Amino acid sequence: MPNELIWPLMALLDFAALLVAYRLFGKEGLYACIAISIILCNIQVLKIVEIFGFTATLGNILYGSIFLATDILNELYGKKSARKGVWIGFYALLFTTVIMQLALLFKPAGDDFIDPSLRQIFDFLPRVALASIIAYIVSQHHDVWLFNILKDKFQGRNLWIRNNLSTMVSQLIDTIIFCLIAFWGVFPTYVFIEIIVTTYLFKLIVAITDTPFIYLAKYISRRYSLGPK
Repeated sequence: MPNELIWPLMALLDFAALLVAYRLFGKEGLYACIAISIILCNIQVLKIVEIFGFTATLGNILYGSIFLATDILNELYGKKSARKGVWIGFYALLFTTVIMQLALLFKPAGDDFIDPSLRQIFDFLPRVALASIIAYIVSQHHDVWLFNILKDKFQGRNLWIRNNLSTMVSQLIDTIIFCLIAFWGVFPTYVFIEIIVTTYLFKLIVAITDTPFIYLAKYISRRYSLGPK
């Protein structure tokens, strides 16, 4: 199956799964999705793929869904709940990084075959995790801040503008910070620049694609009385 087909299928599955979690568990489901997505996207980001002739890192979809989750929390439950989601993601990534570094300290048994593969992924994780933590904290807090500024400006209207504009600006901040820390010196300069440009391009596509899902979340909230009590 070509990457160009897998990519939109993954996006639809990820956003749909987020809404299912919200329907089943309320805002706690969104918190769970944030924790799961931040862990998985920092593993996926180590994989470089070609999509539509461009070189990009994987993980953009899962990372984009975190912005969707915090925007839903911000819209339906307020700034405090959105910031709580941001810090839950921070804790999940920090704990994963520390616990996997401890796991690598164990000496494998003689018939173990998985340790080299784990080391390939998680020996690199601290640098990626550091890049992700810094980029995540800065961009997510910016997203929450800008979303609320726009919410006040538009008096609660034009959700699609608030969702897209806050995410697009915050994703640009995130991409630059993350790539500089995680990949500077790892790839040739031209590949590094291409990764920044294409990564942000795909994040923009994800941001636009998630717009119907934030409206669906509002519908689910009203239909099943999941809003603030």
